[in-house]
Amino acid sequence: MPDRGGGPTGPRIRAGRPSRRVRTLLVTLGVLAVLGMAFTMFAGFWTDWLWYRSVHYSSVFTTTLSTKIGLFFVFGLLMALAVGVNIWLAHRLRPPLSAMSMEQQSLDRYRMAIAPYKKWLLLAVTALVGLIAGASASSQWRTWLMWVNGVPFHEKDPQFHLDISFYAFDLPWYRFLLGFGFAAAILSLIAAALTHYLYGGLRVTSPGARATAAATGHLSVLLGIFVALKAVAYWLDRYGLAVKSSDFKATGNWTGLRYVDANAYLPAKTILFCIAVICALLFFATLWRRTWQLPVIGFGLMVLSAILIGGLYPAIVQKFQVQPNEQAKEAPYVQKNLKATREAYGIDDTKVSEYAGKSTTTDKIKLRNDANDAASIRIIDPNVVSPTFQQLQQMKNYYGFPTNLDVDRYPTKDGKEQDTVLGLRELNLDGIPKNNWINDHFRYTHGYGVVAAKGTEADSNGEPVFTESDLPSRGDLGTYEQRVYYGEKTTTYSIVGGPQKEIDYSDDSGEKTTSYVGRSGVNLDNPLNRAAYALSFNEPQILYSGAIGKGSRILYNRTPKERVEAVAPWLTIDGDAYPAVVKGRIQWIVDAYTTSNGYPYSSRTTLGDTTADSLTATNNSRAVVAQQNQVNYIRNSVKATVDAYTGEIKLYQWDTHDPVLKTWMKAFPGTVKAKSTISADLMDHLRYPQDLFKVQRELLTRYHVTDAQTFLSGSEVWQVPDDPANDSGSAVPPYYLSMKMPDQTAQAFSLTTTFTPNGRDNLSAFMAVDSDPRASDYGKIRVLKLPTSTTVDGPKQVQSQFNSESAIAETISLLSRGHSKVEYGNLLTVPLDGGLLYVEPVYVRGGSLKYPLLRKVLVTYGGKTAFEDTLDAALDDVFGVKGTTTTPPDTGTNPPDTGNPTVKQALADAQKAIDAGKEALQQPDGPDWDAYAKAQKDLEAALKRAQDAQSKTEKPSGKNGS
Repeated sequence: MPDRGGGPTGPRIRAGRPSRRVRTLLVTLGVLAVLGMAFTMFAGFWTDWLWYRSVHYSSVFTTTLSTKIGLFFVFGLLMALAVGVNIWLAHRLRPPLSAMSMEQQSLDRYRMAIAPYKKWLLLAVTALVGLIAGASASSQWRTWLMWVNGVPFHEKDPQFHLDISFYAFDLPWYRFLLGFGFAAAILSLIAAALTHYLYGGLRVTSPGARATAAATGHLSVLLGIFVALKAVAYWLDRYGLAVKSSDFKATGNWTGLRYVDANAYLPAKTILFCIAVICALLFFATLWRRTWQLPVIGFGLMVLSAILIGGLYPAIVQKFQVQPNEQAKEAPYVQKNLKATREAYGIDDTKVSEYAGKSTTTDKIKLRNDANDAASIRIIDPNVVSPTFQQLQQMKNYYGFPTNLDVDRYPTKDGKEQDTVLGLRELNLDGIPKNNWINDHFRYTHGYGVVAAKGTEADSNGEPVFTESDLPSRGDLGTYEQRVYYGEKTTTYSIVGGPQKEIDYSDDSGEKTTSYVGRSGVNLDNPLNRAAYALSFNEPQILYSGAIGKGSRILYNRTPKERVEAVAPWLTIDGDAYPAVVKGRIQWIVDAYTTSNGYPYSSRTTLGDTTADSLTATNNSRAVVAQQNQVNYIRNSVKATVDAYTGEIKLYQWDTHDPVLKTWMKAFPGTVKAKSTISADLMDHLRYPQDLFKVQRELLTRYHVTDAQTFLSGSEVWQVPDDPANDSGSAVPPYYLSMKMPDQTAQAFSLTTTFTPNGRDNLSAFMAVDSDPRASDYGKIRVLKLPTSTTVDGPKQVQSQFNSESAIAETISLLSRGHSKVEYGNLLTVPLDGGLLYVEPVYVRGGSLKYPLLRKVLVTYGGKTAFEDTLDAALDDVFGVKGTTTTPPDTGTNPPDTGNPTVKQALADAQKAIDAGKEALQQPDGPDWDAYAKAQKDLEAALKRAQDAQSKTEKPSGKNGS
């Protein structure tokens, strides 16, 4: 029998120990696990680097990353050293012998337990606090870059007479350093106290002194540092009063010093600073005196002073000096707030003019013709007609349009500009015939073409008059690259340029395919890149799929807003990116803002709340990026473009005076191009941004007033009215419109809105800003202020007036019969000869049609309302005369007597078409829209025959007679 203990008969096998093969396997698995975790962390970093390199903004990635790493290590190391040195010092200062007491005997067990691991425990504690502190500091990379690159505003605050840059760039960094210092002092104090207690330097229940001299000196110094930092905090708090927000009963949200701040808090902070300095010196003095008596007295004095001087005294001043005469006391500080807020939001040059609100002109012909000159009234609402574009121009289910279309300016064939409603035919993955990985990411990769329509016109069927349509798109826009690889609806990744052909569209001859030839995206030829993206996108097929070959590129981060935000993380992005055809390319235009929260005396606003309206309530993609950011300074400092085919991102400096933008351009040199590099073709399509306008209009509800006494009384407070055509209860959105304000000689592309008095529905003001950057008045805000002695109907009242007139209500009820639904378009307001012209298109959706068609136009002016099939007819009705615009003749009930039998027959056919149209609208089961459309086309054809025949009859003789 062999010896199981080992020996010459065989090897010894130790019980329970795994074999060499198992150990090797376990080690291998452990190494693979570590490598897997490391590669997972590396994959995110690597794909980010590849993406930034692909868009040629690698400097943004490296600058941001190096700043974060630098802050992490510097402040992590400082915190670790602060805590570690104090633990080491407390250990070095431990007493040689501990008193024999129950307390110390209990602590002996802990000391013995940790004795073998002291170095490792010290390393673990310092590493933990260092990691936490470093992670916190790395999040302050924006604060650091703004501080180190800050440029002056060349404007001083009215209280301390310091440059605004001190509050915008310096003070935030000083506050971070102060907070870090407090954290280091507190953690060091806690760690030192625990170490002293563990090693007998501090005693709780033991007889004799409660602390050794060494422990007393050590902890006193740490407390002295804490109190010294508190002194610095008191000093910085003095400047912080200039940017402090508070609730002021007279005005609501308030920023800056008030009377009590300047006359109570400010001297109190100075006194507390002096007391804190003395108290800190008393703590430091314990190194020689070895007694807590004076520091404790000093600290108590500081706490008592903070209560009495910093709390009670200001309350007394507020109660007995301010409240009895608040307006007089606060007026000088309110005046500073008015001036700073108007400057910080760019509304200081707002032109406020008195406007009667009611016309005194009696010449009806003049009024009717002036209505044509006052505005190019847009009756095609971009926020309503998207389903109509979808139905008529989608062409393929795998294409779609955004919920809200855009308004831009494009030249007509005769060279004149017209307001145009347009949208891109973008990729819609939900409409793909069969969803699978290849189809979703390789075959269906892009949208195709622009669809555009006249903003001021609809055809006889109520459909938009398209100026660019069909597939491929053709029309007034000429030749351009129609494929849309980057768009608002393109939110998934695509892999292009490889062996798989991509689908453009299909027609009677079959599928039209393409292969991406742009240089956008990241090349997947490299196996490392494929592995990294397979891991990042959680899609293993990227690693091994045969559909990926030489030349394959992966496109992602494809919406214009997220691309601009990624390459300029220091910008706040407008909620509405819009497309334009520029030099044969579709370019997405993105407005971007620089903001600050440190402009002294300027009141703060929350961007998400201020920019919310009825459109953002129903379409969150229209919301401004960084919705919850509180700011008190904003500039539209950058115009950005994103090429819809290549994804190329360009940032252009727009506000050449903005110090915040100049600071970021120093931090990220070369990322923003000069304003002079903007081409004339691109300039044609730039416009004043909506979100900035909404912020400004919200501020102007209160800050249109420039007198402190009026501002404090609250008698002139306005509000932005709710959208009368939307049931969300949200603010009416601003509208783009080519129009002429009273002091202008010609129409200008403008962004407009209305105001009503606080808590009432009548109109208090009308606001417009010139939105064409080619004009000298670009950005000029004009406000027409209505009289308070009389009332002028506001949007809600006008809408109620529309709905209350019996003839209109009857027609609306008729249009709504069956399965039909009436939808109101944008209620446009146009100043006209002292009065206000309101125009609202009315759409009907239902029956056999699933998309809205323009059926009626509502117009009101001077208390008279019209409800007609066309805008011209409605204007003619309101003013009682026909305008210069050609309109269909009123045939009446019988055709007029004419000697021309062709004209007579054509007019008879027109009357039949009118009767057929009325009959189609009065069907028992609801309007028959197909029959109505046919009747409208017959009417148009009949009137054209009559016009042609009449013109031949009236044609004058030639030179030689006839």
